[in-house]
Amino acid sequence: VQLQASGGGLVQAGGSLRLSCAASGFTFDDYAIGWFRQAPGKEREGVSCISMRDDFTVYADSVKGRAAISSDNAKNTVYLQMNSLKPEDTAVYYCAADITCHGPIAAMWRYWGRGTQVTVSS
Repeated sequence: VQLQASGGGLVQAGGSLRLSCAASGFTFDDYAIGWFRQAPGKEREGVSCISMRDDFTVYADSVKGRAAISSDNAKNTVYLQMNSLKPEDTAVYYCAADITCHGPIAAMWRYWGRGTQVTVSS
């Protein structure tokens, strides 16, 4: 299983970014992809999850209404569109994969990719 997160960068508060998670090595349609983030000195927290198998999405309260997760099954890629970004969104963003959305507890997810840095300036 390989996961590659990309799309991070430096953006001003109020701006937008689209993160991508390219997946390989498993049957994409049978899995779920979760987005997590980790700010310096803080624990890794769940941001959003999409289950291709069960056809549902979920968002953390901290991003609800500002984030949209989607998948392109033909490209084995999940996207996280982040709008109205705030300085507190600054973190390294990771994508993870497993057979279902395990929720926001990072330890429950089996497969991880390297992160992509998102920095939001005020």
